[in-house]
Amino acid sequence: MNTPLRSRSVSGAARSAVDHPALEWLARAGFVMNGVLHLLIGWIAVRIAIGSGGGEASNSGALAEIASAPGGQVMLWLGAVAFIALALWQTVEVFLGSDEVSDRANAGAKAAVYLALGLTTARFASGGGGSDSETASNTTAGLLGSGAGKVALVVVGLVLLVVGGYHVYKGATAKFVEDLERTGGGNVGRAMIIAGRVGYVAKGIALAILGGLVIAAVVTADPEKAGGLDAALRTVGDQPFGQVLLVLTGVGIALFGLYSIGRARYGRM
Repeated sequence: MNTPLRSRSVSGAARSAVDHPALEWLARAGFVMNGVLHLLIGWIAVRIAIGSGGGEASNSGALAEIASAPGGQVMLWLGAVAFIALALWQTVEVFLGSDEVSDRANAGAKAAVYLALGLTTARFASGGGGSDSETASNTTAGLLGSGAGKVALVVVGLVLLVVGGYHVYKGATAKFVEDLERTGGGNVGRAMIIAGRVGYVAKGIALAILGGLVIAAVVTADPEKAGGLDAALRTVGDQPFGQVLLVLTGVGIALFGLYSIGRARYGRM
């Protein structure tokens, strides 16, 4: 068979598979699960701010909350499948989506994030656990032992700063509306726009702070500074008027969760 024809045949088969209603439904469920995690992270951050307990304001902290709830294990297994389906969807977009290199790179990064979330969710569903903060600190400690590791950490910190800045830009300009509208147009309500604006800005600030903490860990040779999202949010709480700032950030992250759930309905797939 002619190679170009074979390539088109494989591409067509992949596109047919990804366009299957069942896979699309599961991928949209991945956005819902992502929204639930952000709602819980925001709620944990608010609890930390007001001093009523809290836990770890991170994906692992949110997954632990779900695991401890009635029916939590079932929800986690469903969430793991949904995240992996969303990762598969993004992977196909890398090869069959836009011809723009930036779009392909963005789809690839999202595929990696959703796959990691799927595997982490499956670990909690099977009775495991873990801490994002502990993992981040241990990984940082290992990388600080070599020059190449330090360079890698600085690169990671800079990437987080850039991604955080882009999130702020995307929220401030409402560029995310392009992701919300279905192909052929869609009616996105004002409440969803507000949730997206505030949510993207809040998450962007948290990611930028996290990037700064990773770089600070390299400069000070203190791996404890790079404690993941939980450390970034607690850093917000340690600032002047930190309690108010942390409550606002937690609410903002929760609003990002609502936006993500809304994207399950309106998002282009």
